Amino acid sequence: MEERYIAAVDLGSSKIALTVSKVTGEDVQILFYKEVPSSGIRNSSIYNHKKVLDPLSALVGEAESELGMKIMQTVVGLPKCDIIQQTRQASAIRTNPDDNITRQEIDMLKSLAQEDCPLNDPEKDELYGAVAQSFSSDDDFQVVEEDIIGMISERIEGNFRLFIGKKSAVKNIDKVFNSLGIAIARKYFIPGTLGRALLTEDEMDSGVALIDLGAGSTSVTIYKDKILRYYSSIPFGGKTISNDIRSECTISETLAENIKRGFGACMPDRLTSLSDKIIQIESEMSYERKQIPVKYLSEIITARVTEIVNAILYYIDRSGYADSLRSGVVITGGGANLINIANLIRSLSGYTVRTGTPRHLFSASGCEGATTVSAAASIGMILAAKKDNIPSCTTPASSLTEEDGIEIENVAEEEEAEVQIVEDTAAQTGEESAAENFGEQKKEEENHGGSGSNGSGNGESGTGGERGEKHEEGGRKNRGGFFKGKLKWIVKNLYDNSAQEDREDEKRY
Repeated sequence: MEERYIAAVDLGSSKIALTVSKVTGEDVQILFYKEVPSSGIRNSSIYNHKKVLDPLSALVGEAESELGMKIMQTVVGLPKCDIIQQTRQASAIRTNPDDNITRQEIDMLKSLAQEDCPLNDPEKDELYGAVAQSFSSDDDFQVVEEDIIGMISERIEGNFRLFIGKKSAVKNIDKVFNSLGIAIARKYFIPGTLGRALLTEDEMDSGVALIDLGAGSTSVTIYKDKILRYYSSIPFGGKTISNDIRSECTISETLAENIKRGFGACMPDRLTSLSDKIIQIESEMSYERKQIPVKYLSEIITARVTEIVNAILYYIDRSGYADSLRSGVVITGGGANLINIANLIRSLSGYTVRTGTPRHLFSASGCEGATTVSAAASIGMILAAKKDNIPSCTTPASSLTEEDGIEIENVAEEEEAEVQIVEDTAAQTGEESAAENFGEQKKEEENHGGSGSNGSGNGESGTGGERGEKHEEGGRKNRGGFFKGKLKWIVKNLYDNSAQEDREDEKRY
């Protein structure tokens, strides 16, 4: 059976991810997955292609060196913000009405709808994608795409939802890959592929809202009857939350981001042992110590997340599908790692909520990062490219030259600071590892919050304990960068003799 190698690049506001997979028939194996911090990208759109070029070039070089192959082309995701939606119809009189309707005829209708789409400014706008909504024949109406194929009719008509974005954003993507000497096999509208990686057939059929909590934007994609029915986004995300922390606590952007990843939580009233801790920052540039209570940090985060979620709920209501979401809400993206965010969304919306990680449609031995929420966009593109029969994106190792080897250097500058976590009460003896202790703390918090406002927490992915384990694993990975360089974490007195009593009190919420 023929093997194909497919590469996918996810250009995010906080990270660039490269995925290389081997496709053999229906089997997909992830061979390489890695993320690096991004620069020159705002709200999922490239504004400075030169800043994007260096980290992406290094990432491609590392993949080629590790896999022993040359990446010649790749699939890439389109920006998710500033999207305009339009509804268009297309119809055709069939030349052979006694024959069954074919896939080619449906594709022809879609092309007619796209060609008929009037752009407000053809010099600035570009069509990102089109999704079939329903079809009509001589005798049937509101027929889905899979059912219209094979019918017999003299005339067919299709209804399509078109998504239009900025042409300048696409040009900047082209500039980056032209500079790398890598062809773009296909550009994918991410909301159209994300559901492939995260949602089940039953969820997409019964109605579900997929909320992507990204760094530069937050988006909602609604599926009903297995069709993408609605999409919208707002230019606020995880970086907005980090900026709030930076502003309120008067610290650097890097430190604010790392503190959010290490201790970020929603619903401060739901926290127990963590709410009593204080983050103490000592900088080599200043003799003054800055103290940030974790509960206050949670209040800052909760205020902004509430604002973002309410905006998304407004668009869900505007879509007309608010009462049709039988499967509730699925959240993904880096923001989904915040403690208690699923419980907050549940309390604000009334929907069941679960955290979506890539489904088990592939193998990823040795590429654990490919199974996390941040890899969902990349996996979605890989699965879409497999379905679309994208040809192999690589060439054998024999074509590599010495110049193709690129050494990866960590260019991110960590702030020179020392952070202490201390109790509000009198100091106790003993110091323990921050990574181990706070992994357990985050796990405990998720176990408590997993009960949710409805008491059972059945809307979550698995039990509260399973969610806690995911956060512990994800938290350790996310905090990895925080321990690099001269940034040192010292955790004191994390063991609380009354923790068991606090946990019992929390269950009564």
